[in-house]
Amino acid sequence: MSQAEAPAGPATAADETAQEGERKDQEESAEGQQQPRQKAWAARRDLIFHGPDFVSTLVGGDQFGQSGGTHYGDTIFHIGGGPTAASLSTPGPVRRADMEKLSRVFREGKGFEAALSRLRADRFVLLSGGRETGRRSAALMLLHRLGADRLLELVPPASFPVLADQLDTRAGHVLCDLSVSRSHPLRRPHLLALGEELERRQAYLVITVEPSAALGDIPFVRWEPPTPQDMLYAHVTASVGESAWPGLRALAPVKEFLAQQPAPRQIEGFAPRLVAVHRGEADGEDLAAYGEAAVRTQINRWLTEPEPDLREKSFLISLAVFDRAPYAVAAEVGEGLFARLHRIEKPGILPQSPVFGTSREERLRLARAEGYIDTEVTEQGSLGGKFFAGFRDERTAQLLLEDVWTLHPAARPALAEWIRKLAEDRRPLVRTRAASAAARLAFSDLSSALAHLIEPWADARDPYSWLAAANALTMAQLLEVPTVLRILHEWCTGEVESRRWTAIRAFGLLGPVHHEEALDALLDAIQRRPPADDDQDAEEDEPSEATKQFADALELLLLAVRGPVLAELAKQLDPRRADRSARPYALLAFFQACTQAEEEDSGRPIVLGWYAQALEAGDTTTARHLAQFWEALLSDRTHTTRALGVLRGWVRAADTDPRSEEALAPLLNALVGTSANRRRVTHLLRTARGAGGAPSPAADRLLKQLSPA
Repeated sequence: MSQAEAPAGPATAADETAQEGERKDQEESAEGQQQPRQKAWAARRDLIFHGPDFVSTLVGGDQFGQSGGTHYGDTIFHIGGGPTAASLSTPGPVRRADMEKLSRVFREGKGFEAALSRLRADRFVLLSGGRETGRRSAALMLLHRLGADRLLELVPPASFPVLADQLDTRAGHVLCDLSVSRSHPLRRPHLLALGEELERRQAYLVITVEPSAALGDIPFVRWEPPTPQDMLYAHVTASVGESAWPGLRALAPVKEFLAQQPAPRQIEGFAPRLVAVHRGEADGEDLAAYGEAAVRTQINRWLTEPEPDLREKSFLISLAVFDRAPYAVAAEVGEGLFARLHRIEKPGILPQSPVFGTSREERLRLARAEGYIDTEVTEQGSLGGKFFAGFRDERTAQLLLEDVWTLHPAARPALAEWIRKLAEDRRPLVRTRAASAAARLAFSDLSSALAHLIEPWADARDPYSWLAAANALTMAQLLEVPTVLRILHEWCTGEVESRRWTAIRAFGLLGPVHHEEALDALLDAIQRRPPADDDQDAEEDEPSEATKQFADALELLLLAVRGPVLAELAKQLDPRRADRSARPYALLAFFQACTQAEEEDSGRPIVLGWYAQALEAGDTTTARHLAQFWEALLSDRTHTTRALGVLRGWVRAADTDPRSEEALAPLLNALVGTSANRRRVTHLLRTARGAGGAPSPAADRLLKQLSPA
């Protein structure tokens, strides 16, 4: 009997689930409408911290580092059974044992000798190379070849001039992944000063940057890794000698593997298996597992054969959603998927789930996954020592979800219901991975993912569901799913409030990679709306929800992209502009940006730090635009009081942060060009209070630094 003919079964269970979900939505609609919105910048942080690896492309500038548990550096040497804290790119001393292992397998790539010559002559060199090319290993080996006894990995500095504070005498230093852009450029005077400090300390420094780094006329050396065959040769012969290589190189799985142009990290994992084949400890199947065909074959076995059982199949699917995330989360939520799949497979029979079942190690072995210790980022802070798990082959997660969704339709209702439930979880990690699962499914089948997941989220009554839809569409666009930008533009300019909110937030999130399209769509939608003055909430000129939505998105674009967005929004302040409909939204976006603090112990305001960087870099255009926005805030009746409150907070922060005071002095002088603003700023400084209610010492100093009227 076919599934459609069955009197009861998957379809019936799914229908009951859908009806129950509809009843629940109706009962909780009032409560859902009153749920608070998550602040846009906080939502972006959650997406970057908790999303899969490809979400790191959303990181603009150097406001964010790599998210915990998702980036594994560029090492091309093998330590232990999988990535651990010791093998990651971690600030601090580099262990001698690690360097000994690296030196045994390292092969020079194109540019290595040129970089070595420049390092020897100048004591520093910029090494430009892509991720997963072994650029960090190359940097370490450059210093090793110069005979540096001590190697130190540095923390990326808040600004380049303070890098010298981290240098140690007679040591070799590595600074990985320095962010260089037009808004955060390198200057020749900074490099000259750095060279002098290195000479004084008899030290060396290698800096690695992305190929896209805006270096201008700054000298650098392009790093290109050796061929995969050369790297594999180095790893294998270090263990079994050169005589075994010709026979191993001739094996068909080895030829197939090298033809795929694997990354250094993949070669690092493939080499021990090839050594095991030579020693008779493994066979060719272990080698074939690195090809996509073998991955698909393995996935098919997992899903269609009796073993593993349904509970372990559910864990595998859960791990695909929570790849490179804490193991405990994948195991926990996998039980919910197991219960749903069991209802479809055996309706009316309660699932039997042993409390103490398969060991963690056995599960990971079955999944061809690896476990490692890493740091988890939570709302309560970073928690070290967490056990993470991920598939060894990075293609497994996407292919597994794709096969479940497209080749096993009986599982689709349970999988969709499970993902929707994950989106309701209180943990940002779980909610974000639910959205990433929807994005991965959209990559395989956009129309089905929209119908089962993304559109129901966007049409729901609560903002957290809208955020799930926005995150899903954001990640789908990062995966280059066709037509996503068109869908977002239609929703952004449409009249359905929840879909409009979803699209607005998604455009804000996509700013670092699609800021022109995002700005065009947002400004287009704003121009179609009634004037902002007619779109206010009743009490005390509070902006409407729609106004806040657009301002949130513009705030995200402003803080993530910075320069180009600031310049475009500054145009909206021009009093000569015929269409000034976007001005209130731009002002609110800038005001909200001024309330955000940097993600570091100092908690320094982001916009204030931005202003200081512009002055330091001689970027008069950016500094002028930032000051223009502040002048507009102080002169706008809607924002004057709150803007002064923010400035008062900055002055209070300057009592304990000299760098904030250094930035405030020129900013305040730039704001006192009119008599009204001079009165406001002067009154603020004279009445500012510090800790315990005493007069603010910084306010007194800043008052004395104001230019005369």
